[in-house]
Amino acid sequence: MIAPHRKNRKKKKTQDGRKLRRYKRRWKIERLFAWLGNFRRLVVRYERKADNYLGFARLGCIVILLRHS
Repeated sequence: MIAPHRKNRKKKKTQDGRKLRRYKRRWKIERLFAWLGNFRRLVVRYERKADNYLGFARLGCIVILLRHS
């Protein structure tokens, strides 16, 4: 026999009641790094100088912002 679902059953809370702000921010950062992974020049790191690499990283962020806005 399959027992019917009881409407008055209480589930234990898995969270402590706070909003999940930290995870929302973390998701944004993880997505950004995933999107930056699509730029081969950033993944392989052809640039030897840090300034050039940082410039291409910024350029990649600008392209991502323009695509997703």
